[in-house]
Amino acid sequence: MKISVVILNYNVRYFLELCLQSVEAALTAISSEIIVVDNHSSDGSCAMVESLFPQVKLIQNQENIGFSKANNKAVKLAQGEYICILNPDTVLTEDTFDKLLKFSEHKSNLGIVGSRFIDGSGNFLPECKRNVPSFSTAIAKLLGNGQNYYANSVGEKAIAKVSVLTGAFMWMRRDLFIDLEGFDEDFFMYGEDIDLSYRALKMNFENYYYGAATTMHFKGESSPKNKDYYKRFYKAMQLFHDKHFKTNSFLRRLVDTATHLAPYFIPSQKSHSPVSKQMVFLNPRSRAPLKSLNNPIVLKDILAVPKDTALDVVFDTQSDSFLEILEKIDAIDSSQISFKFWPKNSDYCVGSDTSKQRGEVVVFGKSESRTSF
Repeated sequence: MKISVVILNYNVRYFLELCLQSVEAALTAISSEIIVVDNHSSDGSCAMVESLFPQVKLIQNQENIGFSKANNKAVKLAQGEYICILNPDTVLTEDTFDKLLKFSEHKSNLGIVGSRFIDGSGNFLPECKRNVPSFSTAIAKLLGNGQNYYANSVGEKAIAKVSVLTGAFMWMRRDLFIDLEGFDEDFFMYGEDIDLSYRALKMNFENYYYGAATTMHFKGESSPKNKDYYKRFYKAMQLFHDKHFKTNSFLRRLVDTATHLAPYFIPSQKSHSPVSKQMVFLNPRSRAPLKSLNNPIVLKDILAVPKDTALDVVFDTQSDSFLEILEKIDAIDSSQISFKFWPKNSDYCVGSDTSKQRGEVVVFGKSESRTSF
């Protein structure tokens, strides 16, 4: 078997269905398997997988055991030569794995590979390529300055060596993951991907940012920046530095103080509900389901979409491939427009305007139904 895709899910049933459709499309004609590990969701995610994707291997945890433990548990069952650790709120293009296989076969000391990320409005997400964070860099990131935290010297669509990739998309040989003994389970939230990336570097493997493959990551670094976030993020950075570096005690006290004071000086960022916009459907499979919506616009060509109006453009994945959709999104330069996907064989569309907004599903029916999650 060539590829095992591992998807960790927690209460994002609609994103997961869309993600699985895109992953299946990307694995066509490749010997592969998909493993979904669910951290005790309560939104019907597991029932959906069992019903719509019976070929997917499903692991149902009886509690939320965190990112590291859940992924490690799934990889133990994986059979592929390569594994891809993937978030459920992502969309891949059909050529993603073909590209990565061709790239990887020529690298003898290949470490971890990550792809280019855009959010639900087509904006580039810098967290897909990062530097090894020093304590000062981490605290600067904590305070809102991620200039040195991200690998900004590497171009958005470049293919280049980088230090750290994000756990939302990690491609590597399964043997490497095993040699690294997987994710460190002392990390529950934040830092697991930094630690794994750094341990690969310490073993003289080369990590790569592969900007030639684009992934839509709806939520991105989406956690609200509140007091709990600061505590979790700093605890992860503290754990990482205690594990790999000798930390100056004075600097440690300084960072401790800054971390505790930050929530009082920086306004907490809450996850906002999406703003209602005029919906525009491009090449819909049928107009009948749209009758329940509030005056939707139907267009055939993306070029006909006005750029100066607040719009929610809905792509029908039954009419366009995922590659065609992401290429069209890349071609639109407008801060007014956000995007949703209408998955195959479904009665809803789903998306998230930015990584700081909650996901939204619009269900077609007798009346318009919008739900944030």
